[in-house]
Amino acid sequence: MANRYFPHTPDDVRRMLDVCGASSLADLYSDVPDELLMKRPYGLPESMSEPEVRAWFDAAFARCTPLTCFAGAGAYDHYTPAAIAAITSRSEFLTAYTPYQPEISQGTLQYIFEYQSMMASLTGLDVSNASMYDGATATAEAMIMAVNSARKKRRILVSATINPEVSRVVATYARYQNIAVETIPEHDGVTDREVLKDMLGAGDVAGVIAQSPNYYGIIEDFEGWADDIHAAKALFIINSPALPLAVLKTPGEWGADIAVGDAQSLGMPLNYGGPYLGYMTTRQSLIRKLPGRIVGATVDDRGQRVFVLTLQAREQHIRREKATSNICSNQGLMTLHAAMYMALMGERGLREVNSLSASAAHELARRLEASGKMKLSHPDKPFLNEFTMTVADGYDTATVLEALRKAGILGGVAIDEREMIIACTETRTKADIESYVSTINNL
Repeated sequence: MANRYFPHTPDDVRRMLDVCGASSLADLYSDVPDELLMKRPYGLPESMSEPEVRAWFDAAFARCTPLTCFAGAGAYDHYTPAAIAAITSRSEFLTAYTPYQPEISQGTLQYIFEYQSMMASLTGLDVSNASMYDGATATAEAMIMAVNSARKKRRILVSATINPEVSRVVATYARYQNIAVETIPEHDGVTDREVLKDMLGAGDVAGVIAQSPNYYGIIEDFEGWADDIHAAKALFIINSPALPLAVLKTPGEWGADIAVGDAQSLGMPLNYGGPYLGYMTTRQSLIRKLPGRIVGATVDDRGQRVFVLTLQAREQHIRREKATSNICSNQGLMTLHAAMYMALMGERGLREVNSLSASAAHELARRLEASGKMKLSHPDKPFLNEFTMTVADGYDTATVLEALRKAGILGGVAIDEREMIIACTETRTKADIESYVSTINNL
């Protein structure tokens, strides 16, 4: 072969196109909108020797300017303990994604089991899976799970205070499942409870999806929600970042039926959007509707504790299009990452990380308000490590964020021209906060 690392020869490509009924690769992708197609060469350099490749990347890295991260809105700059990278990079973990044969996969099965146990504890619910790509797809799968449990009901209510990216993924899944998604409006940064009651009263609701801390960083009060939702014979789904659940009231304590969200906050690097890990936990009564893999513990014929995949008849590799499980990659490596983070930090460490993050966020919010250039958008609402600010008259978020960028700071996420979301984690120091405030004062 002329290109030994290319998996397909020209003849292979020709035969595949014949099967597809396409005349060319361009024809095969003809449904891709023209505006999404690249119109220029990739800009890749010519072939190089190994030293030349290293030098090329060193030069590319030198052009990058690292920014101190105060952005959040679903992805957070937490510290990753060094032990995690050392262990997850070992080949026996790095390649062990599909533990179909329990007799040779005990290590993989055990850490998935431990992950499930810790996530069930963190969310206050009975069982966890280990197979979601990220928090958005986990939320969409929870919607489908609610519809499947409700049988004839195909209406889902989604709070307006959920991260818009999650809402868009939910809407995409719903479109192809013939599910009607309706938005519960917000009032002063939180879900409008009275409107929710009216929407539930209209009937035909399979599930309600809400988020806390919500998109604006506000810790929502779900007191009494479960009673209203269950009275309408619907399921209550709460989306949360994983880490705050170590100090906040859990979905289980709120009476939720399903808890979902992204586990990225459990020390996973930002890394341009992934790989992340969506978690999903639920009540025992719904376990057969739960998508994704579930690992169970049992004993072998010698009485020794062993681990196995259980309830496999729900899964895609068994039932194909009729499967409950629509994602079967198992996200094995990130499951190990999350399990290691929780085990290394322990209950005390998780609380400390949240405490440090919250202290930094409240200090920054206080000082930004004191600057007179910004004010809390929802001053009477509680927040943990993330909050929404409104810039003063005469300024806009684009100007503020650009000034911060020039100072080496990724200052937050713009909601619109006047509002922006700011997040702090335990990695933000007093000097970082001082630099942020100084930049704002000098606007």
